[in-house]
Amino acid sequence: MIPWLKLGTARIPGTKDELRLMRRGKEFSIKLGTNELMNSRLSGSEVALATLAAKKIEKVAKPRVLIGGLGMGFTLRAALGVLGKQAKIVVAELVPEVVAWAREPMAEIFGDSLDDPRVEIREADVARVIERHPLTFDAILLDVDNGPEGLTRRTNDALYDVAGLRIAHTALRRGGVLAVWSSGPHPKFTRRLQQAGFDVNEVAVRATGRGGGARHVIWIATKT
Repeated sequence: MIPWLKLGTARIPGTKDELRLMRRGKEFSIKLGTNELMNSRLSGSEVALATLAAKKIEKVAKPRVLIGGLGMGFTLRAALGVLGKQAKIVVAELVPEVVAWAREPMAEIFGDSLDDPRVEIREADVARVIERHPLTFDAILLDVDNGPEGLTRRTNDALYDVAGLRIAHTALRRGGVLAVWSSGPHPKFTRRLQQAGFDVNEVAVRATGRGGGARHVIWIATKT
């Protein structure tokens, strides 16, 4: 058995929690305590986050998209693959080390996605980006923390309460979509989205994208 090697650590701003970047052979993992937040072998639901949202805005000629959370870049690369040449994608990543890991130890996974002219990386809290850009985005894709049931920052809860969701509603253009990834179901969150003014579709997807692995949930919430 190939042992796991620790490549780096990163303190999550505003907390005492620490992320660990691990590698075993060609496999990468980002962990928080005993919880694995993401693994380079499991990308299906993160890819679906991008493709499902892109389908809802396919008629927009020059889509502007905000991705909350860089992670291992699965959602970003999927978005680049399905959005046209006129798209603009802003990625808000709170932890600077995560961006550094993408450019160095995980560079092979990311390829040239970070240098794509359609992409802008901001080392910022996605909640602040949303709040400061009303009527700006055609899609907001949130893969922050563990979804509505967060693990890392209590302040992330403000993204997922009714007030935060109404701010996201304001940041979207007419017909825009808020797509939210979660590690599992959360019935109350569906009701919150509806209270914030969205039409909601809840989709169950597999972590591997091939009919296996854990069941994750994606909400596709449309501003009508």
